[in-house]
Amino acid sequence: MPVGTFRRAGSAMLVVLIAVSVLFPLAWMAIAGFKGKDEVLRSPFQFFPDMWRWSNYTAILKDHTFTRAMIVTFVGALIFTVLSLVVNSMAAYAFARLEFRGKRFWWVYCIMPMFIPTMAILLTSFVVVSKLGMLNTMAVLIIPGVASAAQMFFLRQYYLNFPIAVEEAAMIDGANRWQVFLRVFLPQSAAPFVVVGIASYLAYWNAYVWPILTITDPSLTQIMQFLGTFRSDRGNDWGMLMAGSTLASLPTVLLLLIFQRYIVNGVRISGMK
Repeated sequence: MPVGTFRRAGSAMLVVLIAVSVLFPLAWMAIAGFKGKDEVLRSPFQFFPDMWRWSNYTAILKDHTFTRAMIVTFVGALIFTVLSLVVNSMAAYAFARLEFRGKRFWWVYCIMPMFIPTMAILLTSFVVVSKLGMLNTMAVLIIPGVASAAQMFFLRQYYLNFPIAVEEAAMIDGANRWQVFLRVFLPQSAAPFVVVGIASYLAYWNAYVWPILTITDPSLTQIMQFLGTFRSDRGNDWGMLMAGSTLASLPTVLLLLIFQRYIVNGVRISGMK
């Protein structure tokens, strides 16, 4: 067998292996949603149910607590994503293109949170939002995480590679810095914005510890918070829990499938290796 053919076959097998290892847990979770409460953890393991039960999916969709948690989380994720794009893109542009006193110091200060574990400042963050009276509000879920050091860094890398000639031509035509940002940089930022936007959306959607600490109002329960407390509230109905988890994962899976091309392109053009 030629070496090239052998390498292509090996690469194809590796891709298939990775795809199976990634998709198998998702497929098992979705199929487990059709099982009875005693079938999910049955020993020995059985992938398919004895009888397919749609009742788990219909029951969880009829649960007003679940649907409300999905809607509230989705709306919060959209607001969080928009604010993250606005705040982090403006900060990235300022650090990439503007010159001001103490710029190097403030840049180091802004990216320092990248090297601090979230759990290390969890208690102090809770004390701060508690003193500000933000508990049991959507603000406590959105505002503390809007400014992201990693996203500032990511967008700054892209803006640093942006052609200077285009910016100078706009300024020669009479545009100020704000107009340059809005009319020149933003229209060319679709790819990195998709990457940052999806990262923000996923960070909000998958948040569990922070909502558990700051939200006790049932009307503001987040979807991961709902799923995390499902067993204690509803008993060991594993089939319905798997059905709820499958439905909760659909928005993020669809989002990644729709924007996968932009994600790859955004990472490439932003200089991230």
